[in-house]
Amino acid sequence: MQMEAAVKARLIRNVIASVAIYALPIALMFATLALTHAHPWEHLSSSHSAPHALGVGSFFKLDRYGLVLFTLALGVLEFLLGFYDEHWRGNERTLDIVCFILPKIVVAPITAYFSLKLLPLVSPNLHGAFAWVPFGWACLIIAIADDLTQYWYHRLHHEIPWLWRFHRTHHSASYMGMAMASRQNILYTLFFSQTYLTAILVFAGLGPAAIAVRSVKSVITLTAHSSIPWDRPLYKYKGLHPLAWVLERLISTPATHHAHHAATIDDGIGHYKGNFGNMFFIWDVIFGTAHISRQYPEHYGISHYRGDPWYSQIFWPILKSNVPGSELAPGGPDVDPDVPIPGRTGMMAEPAQRILLE
Repeated sequence: MQMEAAVKARLIRNVIASVAIYALPIALMFATLALTHAHPWEHLSSSHSAPHALGVGSFFKLDRYGLVLFTLALGVLEFLLGFYDEHWRGNERTLDIVCFILPKIVVAPITAYFSLKLLPLVSPNLHGAFAWVPFGWACLIIAIADDLTQYWYHRLHHEIPWLWRFHRTHHSASYMGMAMASRQNILYTLFFSQTYLTAILVFAGLGPAAIAVRSVKSVITLTAHSSIPWDRPLYKYKGLHPLAWVLERLISTPATHHAHHAATIDDGIGHYKGNFGNMFFIWDVIFGTAHISRQYPEHYGISHYRGDPWYSQIFWPILKSNVPGSELAPGGPDVDPDVPIPGRTGMMAEPAQRILLE
């Protein structure tokens, strides 16, 4: 009874805190506009809601071509440095490649149809309705709303056993690298909030800000998953420690996110029960799931991984694993019995009792 009361109280606090965080940048924007006596919505005209007037084209090119070049350069650098030599073979290589390509040829067309066909039909008045929002404020509002939503989306997939099987693909690799950022079950990707949020925001007149945020977020998440420890000099040189202290609490860095992918928590470095933040690490700080060690795990990936075929890791539950006892096999457990759980030390929370408890 006391446990249920504690869980309920923690849930209420987390919900209230999240709603307050969502609302804060919006409240600050209106407070600033009121103080400066600015009313930008009064100057909104139909011409401002047109896609070309919003500058979406330029930002779209920057997002597409700039991000593609950055991703390509990072991937080539990882290969040249030999980070994949021991691990990137056979099943793992196929899984990474398909996970990288599939969203672009499946999810992207679905999103395009959603934004071009369904949105004008369902909510025509939304078109360009928020084009008056100043670019800086729009970026701040979108970044917070999008990334905090993803924090909870990600965290729930770790804390609710049934959802874990949609996310375990992201943790099955015994290595880290840029490819990990897109290594997900297709249904996890399909229901990922950013997939549709960007489309809605572009339709609503916030295209440049939405695409700018997505581009910055992509760079941060790619480098946080990357095998290149760009943050290591920040910990090595004493003069950079103040900068390190700020960065590691604000955004995801290789050290904090690699800890989330560690094979164990027994070394004091791994922390797959937390460090859920994608772009911003501050959510983990606020909600008590942060672990900062400034070190890198020696081993990665879930220890009970049984070498499930690449197709089952991507398409479960549509396609199942042929490995007996796997979480992805027909009749497989929600959480592998080899995974230690609270009461035995470990990764997954007890069903229902521990949801949003931390």
